[in-house]
Amino acid sequence: MAWQNDYEERLVDVETAIKSIKDGDKVVIGFGCGEPFGIVKALVEHYQDYKDVEIVNMLTLGDSPWCEPEMKGHFTLNCLFASQSNRQHISNGTSEFTTSHFYEIPEIIKSYICPRVSLVMVSPPDEHGYVSFGTTVDYIKGTTDYCEVIIAQVNKNMPRTFGNSIKHVRDFTYFVEIDEPLPEVKSVEVTETEMKIGKNCASLIKDGDCLQLGIGGIPNAVCAQLWDKKNLGIHSELVGDGVVDLLEAGVINNKAKQTHRGRTVLGAAFGSKKLTDYINNNPAVELHPIDYVNNPIEIAKNDNMVSINSCLQVDLLGQVVSDTVGLNQYSAVGGQVDFVRGATMSKGGRSIIAMPSTAKRGLISRIVPLITEGSAVTTPRNDVNYVVTEYGIAQLKGRTLKERAKALIRVSHPKFRAHLIHEFKKRFNEEPFSKEELKELVIDDSLEAIHEARENIKDNVKQRISSHRSE
Repeated sequence: MAWQNDYEERLVDVETAIKSIKDGDKVVIGFGCGEPFGIVKALVEHYQDYKDVEIVNMLTLGDSPWCEPEMKGHFTLNCLFASQSNRQHISNGTSEFTTSHFYEIPEIIKSYICPRVSLVMVSPPDEHGYVSFGTTVDYIKGTTDYCEVIIAQVNKNMPRTFGNSIKHVRDFTYFVEIDEPLPEVKSVEVTETEMKIGKNCASLIKDGDCLQLGIGGIPNAVCAQLWDKKNLGIHSELVGDGVVDLLEAGVINNKAKQTHRGRTVLGAAFGSKKLTDYINNNPAVELHPIDYVNNPIEIAKNDNMVSINSCLQVDLLGQVVSDTVGLNQYSAVGGQVDFVRGATMSKGGRSIIAMPSTAKRGLISRIVPLITEGSAVTTPRNDVNYVVTEYGIAQLKGRTLKERAKALIRVSHPKFRAHLIHEFKKRFNEEPFSKEELKELVIDDSLEAIHEARENIKDNVKQRISSHRSE
């Protein structure tokens, strides 16, 4: 077959392939379960052969070797989603960070960053000469349309997926065959708090709804509460293992969707082998580029769209902080605003911001009078509909400022309610609740709770001072 000749002509060892990367190049790399670690490892080993190469990458499930001191002058990282391995480097300025809504990232990379080289991971070619991007189509497939050099790690463990997820072997510059286990995002044990949050979220989900879930404890807790639902759908930037059992049981069957009816639509799959095996050669699952999956207009085409996203902090006006802690970059905007707006535009749609009421083992309230100084607002207050904690559901859309603040105080942790009520009175010059309502709120006004609230204020002040000093 002609395609086999094309493939053999492009098949080289990894050292030969990476020689096509030149000094001063910008190199974009696939992320998550599709990161080509075999190529990355070779680049790191030969770092002294390169000067001033910029690595463009989103969330990595491994280390960030580009941030190490010896890489200075050789490689720098331009990160699109901060993670544990590079947050500190972004904060101290040794790595760069580019912020953007997820659906805009393909265009940001193409028209603003302008990489010359693309590094991807694909499946082995099929009988027609097409490889699949498998678990992660997202932004990386699009780079193969315009990058001058495209190097693909062919990995037999990469699943073949349907949708807009394939390319012919002629569209690549080099192939390197490196088989290795795919990175896994294994399901974490759901906590009691997360289970309560999941139950509250599930109460807002109806038969026939189309869901965006994400990954982590709260999405898994939501999935655990959906077994009594019928005809659910999935249109999501990514999912984890939590959806597999629901799909196999037919609870999620995508029959009520207006687009891609009968099919689960994803931009990426972030799970264990359980999820990878499920999506492999499964015609009921489609992966598409993220500028399609996360486009609010496309999201809104499905009626009864429900988005569920998490955050770090919400103030009494309903402003949501999800990706920064003071001046420090914690993660990224990701697809939160894409899906909040898409769900809002959807007929019958609902958007949910779900979070535990506290952080740092209960020492800090996530619902605050004012967001931490230096933090960036991820989702503006005008876009927020429901805020859910383990203590209940606060419906904010269409509410006055006072009504918003009261609703959020009701779902805050009891030991911080007295402080939030005090701040409400300072802001609005009135008592927020009647004596009867105060009894229902079960405010913890013990000395211990008051002390913790004061310590929380001190911590915030210290954070602000520290941020100013580092700036």
